[in-house]
Amino acid sequence: MGELREPLRELTACGLPEALEVMGERWSFMILRASFNSVYHFEDFLSELGIARNILSNRLAKLVEHGILDRLPCAEDRRRVEYRLTEKGMDLLPAMIALRQWGQKYGVEVPENPVLVDDRDRLPIGPVSILSHDGRALGPRDLNLVDRSRLGMKDDAA
Repeated sequence: MGELREPLRELTACGLPEALEVMGERWSFMILRASFNSVYHFEDFLSELGIARNILSNRLAKLVEHGILDRLPCAEDRRRVEYRLTEKGMDLLPAMIALRQWGQKYGVEVPENPVLVDDRDRLPIGPVSILSHDGRALGPRDLNLVDRSRLGMKDDAA
């Protein structure tokens, strides 16, 4: 990936440590997967995931604290709450799909069921890939690290 390397000891120079701080634990991903599958209530998470009550409570609080889930009053019963994905949470969908595809490829050899399909044509989705600014699929040999200042980017630009 070129001559320039990321400063691996500097945790603030990369978004990966922040992402792992929030999501880098199995139950957080399982809660997120359940959320993408329309699970919204504490008791439903408990029964669907088989997770301990205290762990679920802790993980939900952390996901809410980091803006991945919103904790909202339930429309049908205002005494109950729902946990709904925020835009920030929805933005994790490509990462979830990439991890799912990686696990399917290198994990247990069990046919995936149900299969994730494109709703328009009902065919399985393709592999998650890295795309260039103009939509070309990129591989590891196509990537390079360049100092931000050489791109004319400001320090606060992402």
